[in-house]
Amino acid sequence: MGIIRKALIALLVLVVIAAAAIWWMLRGSPAQHSLAELSGLRPLLVEANAQTIPTLGTAKPLPWKAGETPVAAAGLAIKAFATGLDHPRNVVTLPNGDVLVSEASGPPSKASGVTGFVMKLLLKRVGSEVPSANRIALLRDADGDGVAEVHTTLIGGLNNPFGLAWSKGTLYIANTDGVVSVPYTLGATTISAAPTKVVGLPPAGRHWVKNLLLSPDETKLYITVGSGSDHAENGIASEKGRAAIWEYSIADKQMRQFAGGLRNPNGMAWNTASGELWTVVNERDQLGSDLVPDYLTNVPLGANYGWPWVYYKTVIDWRVKDPIPADFMDYIRKPEYALGAHVAALGLAFNHPGSQLVAFGDGAFIARHGSWNRKPLSGYDVVFVKFDKNGNPLADKPVTVLSGFLTADQKNAHGRPVMLSWAKDGALLLADDVGGVVWRIAGSAGAPAGSAPAVSVAPTGTPSQPAPIAPR
Repeated sequence: MGIIRKALIALLVLVVIAAAAIWWMLRGSPAQHSLAELSGLRPLLVEANAQTIPTLGTAKPLPWKAGETPVAAAGLAIKAFATGLDHPRNVVTLPNGDVLVSEASGPPSKASGVTGFVMKLLLKRVGSEVPSANRIALLRDADGDGVAEVHTTLIGGLNNPFGLAWSKGTLYIANTDGVVSVPYTLGATTISAAPTKVVGLPPAGRHWVKNLLLSPDETKLYITVGSGSDHAENGIASEKGRAAIWEYSIADKQMRQFAGGLRNPNGMAWNTASGELWTVVNERDQLGSDLVPDYLTNVPLGANYGWPWVYYKTVIDWRVKDPIPADFMDYIRKPEYALGAHVAALGLAFNHPGSQLVAFGDGAFIARHGSWNRKPLSGYDVVFVKFDKNGNPLADKPVTVLSGFLTADQKNAHGRPVMLSWAKDGALLLADDVGGVVWRIAGSAGAPAGSAPAVSVAPTGTPSQPAPIAPR
C-alpha cells in the first residue's frame, strides 16, 4: 500500500508540474515594447530573458469564408488566384507565366524534452501536424482574368519540397534532405520522369525547409539551410552544414558555403539596384517576447552573422555551451534591417519597374509568417521596406501591404503568409499555407504591368521614444 501511495503522490506532483508549465506557456512573458521599436536600421535590443519554458502565443486555424480575403493597402486589389491547395509553401512563376506551388506540411517533429513537447503542441495547435502532400502543383491563368483555371499536380512523391527553380529545361526542387532535378518542358502539365539527386543536405531538424534561387546568369543555385535547433542546444557538431546559404555550381557540380551564421534564412532575392544577394532570416527564440528581431540583410560572399554565439554583431548568447571560435567577433556582420521580434519573415521580393505595385517605390516586399513565441502575436502580414536608389534600406519603419490574416482577438488565423513571387503581368503572388490559397495582389483597377496605383501605406507598430541601440 505504501508503494501505491508513493506512486500516486509522484503522479500528482508530475501533473501539478505539467499544469504549471502549461499555465506559464499560455500566460507567458508579454512584450514590453512595440514592434516598431524592434524594427528598422537601429532596433531596440532589450536585455535577454532566457526561458526554459517559452512564452507560447499561437492562433488556431479558422478557414476563410467564401468571398473573404486579407485586407490590402488602399489602392490595391486582392483576390484568390487559386484555392484548395494543401499547405502551399513556395510559389514560383515560370517564364511562360505558369505558376508552380510546393505543397508540404513538414516532417514529424523529433525534438525531445521541454522544447520537443512545446514544438509538438505548437504544430498540432496551428494545424501543421498533418500528413504532407509532398507535391508540386501547376497553376495556369490562360485567359488572363487573374484566376487560375488550370490546377494540376505536376509531380508528386517528393520529400517535403519547398524551394523551386527552373532553368534551360530542368526543374530543380529542394526537398528537406537535398536538391533533386527533373527534365521539364515549359507548358507541360505533368512530369513522369523520376527525380535525380543533385546534392544532399542535412534533413529535417528545427527548420526543415530548403529554399532555392538561381544566379542571374543561371549557372549557380543558392540554397538555404536553417539550423537544426534554436541556439545549438544539442551541440555545435549537430549543426554541421546548417544555418547557412550554400552556392552550387551547376556545370561543375561543386558546392561551397557562401555565407554562415544565419539561423534560419528563407526568402532570397537579387537586389534590383545593387545586384547583391539579399535574404530574410528568422532569429533565435526563448529570450523573451522582445528578442531577437528577425532581419533583412545583404549576403556578401564569406559573410557570417553570428549564430549561434552572437546576434546583431555584438550581443553574445550566453546559453550556447560550445566555446566561441577564436577571433569570431572580429568578422561578424550586423544585419542591415530589423523586421521585429518573432515575426517569422519568409517571403522576399524586390519591387521592379514592371510591377503593378510600382507606386511603392524602391524596396522589398516581405511576407511575415507569424510568431509562436511572443505575446501579443507579431507578423501574420506582408510589409514593404523602403530602399534608396542605391539599393540600401531607409530608416523608415516597415509599412503594411497586406493584413487581416488574424482575427481581431488574435485567437484565430485565417491564413499565414509564406513566399512571394511576381506574376508575369506584374501582380504579386503570395502563398498562404494555413488558408490553402495563393493570393494575387494588384492595382485596384487590374492595371497593366508598369502602371502605378495610388497607394496609402502606414508604418507597422506604434512609434515611441528613442531607445538604446546596438552599434552598427
